[in-house]
Parts: sequence; structure tokens; C-alpha cells
Amino acid sequence: MAPLTRIGLAGLAVMGQNLALNIAEKGFPISVYNRTTSKVDETVERAKQEGDLPLYGFHDPEAFVQSIQKPRVIIMLVKAGAPVDQTIKTLSAYLEKGDCIIDGGNEWYENTERREKAMAELGLLYLGMGVSGGEEGARHGPSLMPGGSFEAYKYIEDILLKVAAQVEDSGPCVTYVGKGGSGNFVKMVHNGIEYGDMQLIAEAYDVLKSVGKLSNEELQSVFSEWNKGELLSFLIEITADIFGIKDDKGDGYLVDKVLDKTGMKGTGKWTVQQAADLSVAAPTIESSLDARFLSGLKEERVEAAKLFKSRGFDDIVSNQTVDKAKLIDDVRQALYASKICSYAQGMNLIRAKSIEKGWDLKLGELARIWKGGCIIRAIFLDRIKKAYDRNPDLANLLVDPEFAKEIIERQFAWRRVVCLAINSGISTPGMSASLAYFDTYRRECLPANLVQAQRDYFGAHTYERTDMEGSFHTEWFKIAKQINN
Repeated sequence: MAPLTRIGLAGLAVMGQNLALNIAEKGFPISVYNRTTSKVDETVERAKQEGDLPLYGFHDPEAFVQSIQKPRVIIMLVKAGAPVDQTIKTLSAYLEKGDCIIDGGNEWYENTERREKAMAELGLLYLGMGVSGGEEGARHGPSLMPGGSFEAYKYIEDILLKVAAQVEDSGPCVTYVGKGGSGNFVKMVHNGIEYGDMQLIAEAYDVLKSVGKLSNEELQSVFSEWNKGELLSFLIEITADIFGIKDDKGDGYLVDKVLDKTGMKGTGKWTVQQAADLSVAAPTIESSLDARFLSGLKEERVEAAKLFKSRGFDDIVSNQTVDKAKLIDDVRQALYASKICSYAQGMNLIRAKSIEKGWDLKLGELARIWKGGCIIRAIFLDRIKKAYDRNPDLANLLVDPEFAKEIIERQFAWRRVVCLAINSGISTPGMSASLAYFDTYRRECLPANLVQAQRDYFGAHTYERTDMEGSFHTEWFKIAKQINN
């Protein structure tokens, strides 16, 4: 009889295979199972090739469960929704009290909370764990965001600490996030921030290419240069790589042949819906979602372009003459300032949910575990961690003294880029939304007094006053009628 393994993993698509190999490579014997058995054999073969790793494949769910030492811990990496429930049903038939299931998929947080309750009734423990870093991260060190049963987390803390990305000055990119579905929720907002980051980078590219007339070679060198400074991050690094890759099926660069139509899986949409439910302004993340919706209307945009051209709408861009070096520097500053706003919105959304659910999430700790392994990893997250270390109750990243200083230093470049884009007919919804967010948040008085007066006029919704306490209603209509007569 073979010795029992330390942990099991069910669901062997690429992420599952890579995470299993990562766990085995760190010295933890692992059992793997997949409904389609060819994937099991493929993973076992990879384990042999990648260094005779202690990974054992099973075609049968019962044998798979029995092969793991007690209390058993099984990670599932299957598609969110019904497949998760199906996998739980298959496995829980053979599990015993005290065993634990961990869902590593991008699951809606309330589904995790529902499953945690259902599992508890069977005496089983449950964790919902966000996993970020794509295929590479899963294999060599992802950022991990486990939430749910703390007891379950303690079972596998030793594994997670070794498997997660390791950052020199701040340790493994994993922490116990909090109760319930908090791990999934934090991963969802991470993905929303990722949408914002990608949109802002795309706008920087558009302005540099369309207005600055930079070639792909120049863009590659600009982004490589940016990746040595304040913008140092995974997304800037891969963007530089993309500009350097030639088309293998024709002439020129591959990026120019990619259809301008962005796909999505739903986590960005969930983030925006949650922001609306919690009354948290997240305009940068929202604008990135809208940009994806509009990108999907490719056929309509082709027709619209024809129509406006035929009606004499000139392409405004070609008339601009710009100083390239100055533009590159301005766009770098605009991108950084916009990014601060996007992260401020994401962090405020996490905080609002944490308050609503009593999760007591630590924002500085989340910034720390995002410093490595995940898609939004960036040097800039260290600044965010330090901001929350300085003041855990910081109302908004914008009012952290360091970030406030950085925005003040960059605001003129930021405004120049947005104005140049507007005057050139180039849309920069993310940068514009970020700037509007900043300009709204930093103003003591807003024109909301007029909107509230309108609400009271037509709906008797009442209003408060700046000069005295209480709630007031005015018969605006009657007074206006008397004056007009």
C-alpha cells in the first residue's frame, strides 16, 4: 500500500496542473484527480518530466480521497458555478468529519458562503481561495487569498507559505484574508483593479501611438524604460514584451493584427455591480468595463467610422505636432496618477464590504500579498502597504501624505494628456474618469446642492442646509409660480 499523500487536488486544466506541480515541487506529496482521466495521465507524465515530483494520479474519486492523509485537504480548481457543486458532491461522498475542501476558482463570494454552511452541516471545513498569477504564477508562485474557515487555513498554512510567490522584503504572498467569502471577494476586486490597470495602459499606448506617432520599436523601449521606475510592474513588463513580438503569420508586428475586441469572464462586471450596491464610486474600474463593452461593437464601430468620415468628420489626430520626449514623460505621469485613483477605488470597495460583513480585512496586508505572484503585482503596492501601515483608517489613498504629494507633482502632466487626447479625438475614459474622481474628491463644495434642490422641487425629497441643523422642504413650484406671475 502506497504511503498517504499530504494533500489532494481535483481539476486538472492548466491552472490545476501547474498548482499541483508547484505543490509537489515544494516537497509535499500530492494526489490528483480529474473527471476526464486523460488529464490525470498528462499531469503524472509532466511530474516525471519536471523532476520526478511526488505526484500521484487517480482515475477514481474514492481511491483519490482515500489516498490522502487525515484530516484530508483537497483543493478544487474547476469552473465556477455548477461544476464546483458537482465536484463537491462527488468528493464529499467519501470525505469524513474534519476533512476540508478548498475552492481555488474565481467564485462569486456568496456561493462560497452558502457552501461553507452546507459543508459545516456535514462536519466538513471549507475555504474559498483566490489564486492570481495566471499559468506561470500557479506553477512558480501565485498570490493566494484564502478566506473562510480559519481552522482549515491552519491545516495547510505550511503548504501555502511555500507555494505562494516569495517577495524578498515582505515574505510569502499569502495571508488568511478573513471569514466567509472574503477571499473570493478580495480576488474579485483584484480582478476589477486589473481591468482598470489594463485600460489605463491601453490609453497610454493609444495616445503615444495615435498622437505621438510612436512605432512599436519605440513603444517597446518606452515601456521597458518605464518598467525601471515607479511603474515597475508585471503588466508594464508584458506590454513591453508584446510590442517586440513580430507576426509569425505575416509581416510586421503581431499586436497590430490582434482584433480590437476585448473578452471578459465576469469578475470586472461583479466588481462594478458590488461598487453600485455599496454606493462606492469606482469610475476608473467602471470605465474599463464600458471600454470592453464598446470594443465588442466592432461591426458598429466600422460603420460609424464610415458615416462620420463621409459627413466630413476629419481625423483630428493628424493635425497635431507634438514633442515626443515631453509627451512620453507626460503620459508616464498621467498613467501613474490615474493608477493611484484606480487602486484607491478598489481599496475603498474592499473596506466598505468588510464593514458591511464584519470581515475586519487588513488593507495593508492585502497590498503586501499582491506585491508578488499576481497579475497586478507592482512596486507601487509597497507604497500602498506603507500608506495603510502609517494609518490603517486612511479614508482614501488620495489623502495619504505621500500619494497626495505625488499627485500634486503630476497633476499638470495628467491634465495636459487628457486635454491633448480630447482635442485629438482620442478617448481616454480611464484617465479622464480618474482625473474627475480626484477633482471631485478634493473639492470642498460640489454642485450637488443644485441636484438636491431639484429632487426637493419635483419629489419633495427634502434637503439639509449649510447654515442650520435639520431637514427642510420648500414649495419651490408655488414660489416660482408667484414670481413668474
